[in-house]
Amino acid sequence: MYAKIAATWGVSLITLMISFCGCALGVDLAELNDRVIALEQKTDAEIASLRSEVTRNNEIQLEFDQASRGRQAELRALMDDIRDEVRELRGELEKGQYDSGKKMGESETRQEAYWRRQEADLQSSLDRIAQIEQYLGMEPSERTVTSDTERDESTEGKSDVEETPEGLYAKAKQLFDKGEYEDSRKLFQAFLKKYPKSEKADNAQFWLGELYYREKWYEKAILEYQKVIENYPKGNKVSGALLKQGLAFLNLDDKANARLILKELIVKYPASNEANIAKKKLKTL
Repeated sequence: MYAKIAATWGVSLITLMISFCGCALGVDLAELNDRVIALEQKTDAEIASLRSEVTRNNEIQLEFDQASRGRQAELRALMDDIRDEVRELRGELEKGQYDSGKKMGESETRQEAYWRRQEADLQSSLDRIAQIEQYLGMEPSERTVTSDTERDESTEGKSDVEETPEGLYAKAKQLFDKGEYEDSRKLFQAFLKKYPKSEKADNAQFWLGELYYREKWYEKAILEYQKVIENYPKGNKVSGALLKQGLAFLNLDDKANARLILKELIVKYPASNEANIAKKKLKTL
């Protein structure tokens, strides 16, 4: 009798304990599930924040690269200008030496000493330019400067150009197509000065870059293309300017900047013909 009652109470006690444990386990699982959900939400928020930060860093890097390319191109152009000036001074120096050689007497020695000092100063300037170029990793420009006597002086007979935006632009483009680059450049510059808000302004700016590119003055071409990108961001010549800017850097053997610009072109204008050309060019680098 007592054994039966004890067994009954034992079963009841075990059942009660199991029920209690089941309730406790259910509470633990619910709490664990809440913690997992909270952790997932926190992780998603951190991932979104990280993606935003990466995107911003990429934008900052792109802005820095563009500014760096502009400054480098400006420096290259400045070096060319300085080198041209030194060449002109050297020409004047040689002429002065020739003239002084005709003179006789005591003044001859003083004049020769003066010209020797001038020549030494010019050579020192050229040496400093070479040192700066070497320090910056720049190759000396192979551009040849056209003398005034070699330039086409036919611009004086161009007064019949129609004084309208269309007429001036058409004449400048016509000269460009004929290979009369100096005259074409002057008219495109005049067009941009007179009609800066014209629908053809971005085209005119692009052709200025093309003029320098065809003359193999790649530093100046890069600067002119950059004006297209910065001043006419919604124009139809930006993709072309990016492509030619990349090719100009490539002609200067600056493959790092060339890659950056060609990749930028592909990202910004993926459906353009210029992007297809850029992709093919990148495969060869």
